[in-house]
Amino acid sequence: MIDNKTLFNISYGLFVLVARQGEKDNACIINVAQQVTNDPLQLMICVNKQNLTHDMVLRTLKFNLCPLSEEATMKPFQHFGFQSGRDVDKFAECQQELRTDNGLLYLPRFINAVISCVVTKSVDLGTHTMFIARVMEAKALSDSPSITYAYYQQHIKPAPAAAPTTGKKKWVCEVCGYVYEGDEVPDDFVCPWCKHGKIDFKLME
Repeated sequence: MIDNKTLFNISYGLFVLVARQGEKDNACIINVAQQVTNDPLQLMICVNKQNLTHDMVLRTLKFNLCPLSEEATMKPFQHFGFQSGRDVDKFAECQQELRTDNGLLYLPRFINAVISCVVTKSVDLGTHTMFIARVMEAKALSDSPSITYAYYQQHIKPAPAAAPTTGKKKWVCEVCGYVYEGDEVPDDFVCPWCKHGKIDFKLME
């Protein structure tokens, strides 16, 4: 079943991407998703290759996309965005297992919809992979608006952590608040918290 109202929830925002391989469920947070065709109904997402969730989607060719709502706190970002699924079971504390028809989990808290997809095409973009996928199931879960990046910055993201005074320049990740010290952020630097690159760091004043 496809509820067309859910398509309004993917025009912008931040999303929990869920995948499953074998008996392992995993998820990460992505910020690129949009509808690309109407008939058939297809979505496009971009996923960083360093994520275990990326590897699972690439191998199994299916995923759930869950738009975060304004009811979200920092908890889902810390849980799904700032730690690796290779080190922890991200669903170990899940009290209520809800699954879509494709067998993938979704968490009703903090999201306003769940969209189940099957990948029809993948494109290598260097650090990321773009997946084109057909929507198989979509349902709205709440009327709460989707989080915009601006809303995350203003209402959810913690203040940058204070770095010790060393005389070096300090660069802060605009996504998660991690502080890097050095004259320049290396071109190949990846934030150890949120896995974003140099482009998301700005010089602290």
